[in-house]
Amino acid sequence: MKILIGTALAVALTLPAAAQTGPGQARFRALYKELVETNTTLSAGDCTLLAGKIAAHLKTAGYPDANLHLFTAPGLPKEGGLVAMLPGSDPHLKAVLLLGHIDVVEARREDWTRDPFTLIEEDGYFYGRGTADMKAQVAAWVDTMMRFKEEGFKNRRTVKMALTCGEETSTAFNGASWLSTHERDLIDAEFALNEGGGGRLDANGKPLMMTIQAAEKFPQNYKLEVTNPGGHSSRPMPDNAIYRLAAGLTKISAYAFPVQASDITRQYFAKMAPQRGGEIGAAMAAFAKDPSDQKAAALLQTDPNSNAILHTTCVATLLNAGHANNALPQRAGANINCRIFPGTTPDQVRATLQEVVADPQIKVTLVDKRSEVPKGPQPLNPKVFGPVERLVAKMWPGIPVTPAMSAGATDGAFLTPAGIPTYGVSGMFGDPDGNGAHGLNERMRVKSVYQGRDFLYEAVKIYANQR
Repeated sequence: MKILIGTALAVALTLPAAAQTGPGQARFRALYKELVETNTTLSAGDCTLLAGKIAAHLKTAGYPDANLHLFTAPGLPKEGGLVAMLPGSDPHLKAVLLLGHIDVVEARREDWTRDPFTLIEEDGYFYGRGTADMKAQVAAWVDTMMRFKEEGFKNRRTVKMALTCGEETSTAFNGASWLSTHERDLIDAEFALNEGGGGRLDANGKPLMMTIQAAEKFPQNYKLEVTNPGGHSSRPMPDNAIYRLAAGLTKISAYAFPVQASDITRQYFAKMAPQRGGEIGAAMAAFAKDPSDQKAAALLQTDPNSNAILHTTCVATLLNAGHANNALPQRAGANINCRIFPGTTPDQVRATLQEVVADPQIKVTLVDKRSEVPKGPQPLNPKVFGPVERLVAKMWPGIPVTPAMSAGATDGAFLTPAGIPTYGVSGMFGDPDGNGAHGLNERMRVKSVYQGRDFLYEAVKIYANQR
């Protein structure tokens, strides 16, 4: 214990003054730092290593081995995860599950301003790969579990935490999928809390809204491919595989899928409208009232965050063409990553892409099916929404709470079909540009991370004692 206290004190003395406020905040920051600085990319990282580090922290906090379940799939030694549980006092109440992925998107040092695998605090932000997606929330989950055990928290419901690998890569082993099919009883819960929700800030850092993710778009990759006999580059031919592919991609870039609306997106726009204000706010209000308002929809499509939840979107993400500098290309291919609005099928989108490219020599096929297509949004469960609404009113008075649809994709796609409704609840406010998640110089506001930690601790306390 003396060693632990000394270590915590040493860490605290190295932190900025703003990072030393609040109970256990220095230890939380050290945990967050450890998570970010443990590389968990698919190419060079090790989720199993990080899961083991987290299990060690939980053991130090008092969790017995019987309540810590480290797992790996055969042949994948670096893609493991952890399920931890704090048993509740009432066996008749189902558990609450805290879900999080510990893997991160690839990051190259030469592209970043700072080392992506060093947690750097600068100008009010934490920088590093995973700071936003989603190691801040994972750190809050682990911190909450440790505090509950150390404080002797009396919880009626069992609280479970599942930390998994593979969320960020559709072709990789997915820990959440594996648990839902191989260890379903281990993660059984009335509902799960996950990434995807959270606060929205304006460009000046002002809180606008708190969202709870209750629906998400379906991710689907498509392969566009052109094949050709090729030949010597000294004899150019009009039928060039690269040119054909480029022409098809240009048509896709100019195409917009039809606008769609759901009860959740209309609620979101209605509540966001007065917070956003201006032309975009007015368009939000008009669209929420009448989704057939073409003028409002057209204006919303100029705003990247609004456009992302207005309709199905498809974008080119990878290219591969040619085989030699001095040869005509025999093959040219591209990956198109689509985020499909609920109610549209992947086959319908494939057919649309084939029609848009309008070239029989460009073959469009589905690849990398990640999960089953969601059947619909989650029920707006008052057991999930009520605690968030009460805490938001306390911590950020006047900020509306609304269900939202994620434009991305989460591991809720695996748990919900397995009978565990999954909601995005984080309490962390994000910048309007997405905080660089999946891109360069990923970051999270220091204030948002610490407030989110406090919010999630209090929220899970409420959920753990609901009848």
